[in-house]
Amino acid sequence: MTTENSGAAAQPFDFEAAVSELEALVAQLESGKLPLDASLDAYRRGSQLLVACRERLAAVRQHVDMLDGEVLRAFDSGDGA
Repeated sequence: MTTENSGAAAQPFDFEAAVSELEALVAQLESGKLPLDASLDAYRRGSQLLVACRERLAAVRQHVDMLDGEVLRAFDSGDGA
């Protein structure tokens, strides 16, 4: 995950917190009550969160696929039952 805040780079990525923040940003944008510049900032932050969440999901999916592959190989190489 890339980030503009170097201090945040040292902290682990919290997927659930990112999703919650993204949901809050979407609600703010949908309300139509934000000024134009605040809307642009919210959209920019939401885009960053979306990319980070997608990257995290892809990494988790890859890890799960690897684990499933190991389990399936171990099961398939059993005693033939």
